[in-house]
Amino acid sequence: MVIPSLKNFVATASVAMASAASAHAGAISVTGPKIDFIKIDETITLRRMVTHPSDPKGTVLFLHGFPETLAVWKEIAGTLGKEYEVHAFDWPGYGQSSRPSPPQFSYSPRDYAEILKAYIDKAGVDRANLVIYASDIGGLPALLLALDDPTVARKIIVGDFAPFNRPQWMYESLQNLKTEPAATPTRAYMNKTSDEILQNVHRRGLAPDAQYELPPEVQADMKDSWARDGVTSADAFAFYYSHFTRDEDYLEANLAKLRTPVKVIWGEKDIYIRPEMGKEFAERTNSEFDLLAGIGHFPHLQDPAGTVEEVRAAFAN
Repeated sequence: MVIPSLKNFVATASVAMASAASAHAGAISVTGPKIDFIKIDETITLRRMVTHPSDPKGTVLFLHGFPETLAVWKEIAGTLGKEYEVHAFDWPGYGQSSRPSPPQFSYSPRDYAEILKAYIDKAGVDRANLVIYASDIGGLPALLLALDDPTVARKIIVGDFAPFNRPQWMYESLQNLKTEPAATPTRAYMNKTSDEILQNVHRRGLAPDAQYELPPEVQADMKDSWARDGVTSADAFAFYYSHFTRDEDYLEANLAKLRTPVKVIWGEKDIYIRPEMGKEFAERTNSEFDLLAGIGHFPHLQDPAGTVEEVRAAFAN
């Protein structure tokens, strides 16, 4: 049997979405993870990927970062999907999910937390046996949701994100997105250099012998879905960052309310958000902290096998 590439069945899925955007679209039959669409509300429909083993040991929900799509989890889902129910979706503004223009949707971490809650509810995910693995822009929404609902998951694994407003530990261009006058030209430059970002963002800061290539289908999915419905992934990222300090400050002010068990992992070579950020968060929340030697900002891309073992360990513990 010839297994269709992600790019091919994404194209098929796009047709399905266009014809059934007002309801759950029919699933696309593929070997391994299944791609379909789920309607969150009248504004947002998400593309998602799900595996349904016959007797799952638990459920894991993966949350991607910038400039990724759910395609980055396909290899990991194929492995874990033999034992666990696996979910991943494109955040609004990424992949094939909806991209309403503000103020219809703000793309803030707080609004992403509401999207996450709605997805868990509508997908019928078993919260009692759920592990959330959240990277980059997925980390803050997962934790904001946990503040409001400590039973949202059995455990949350977060890494390489910015829980606090600490400019000294963030890449300058990221910090520039937070406020004007730097935000608008930074966003414009990111859109102008999208090809370079997609080609190199995952390996910056790594030694030459540690650099790696993304699977062609992952690259293709990110590139093909960069711009849709008048909103680019860089636009969505900039909208997110315009509300970032407010939502970081809210998390920091309410850390004492965080009851969901959390583990923090961080790439030692992450140049975008320094490991000191993760270490402070772990210390202040009494969470386990693992510094991943030789790893950059995207542990799941650089070392997928390590991510698989991290998830398995979360269920074992």
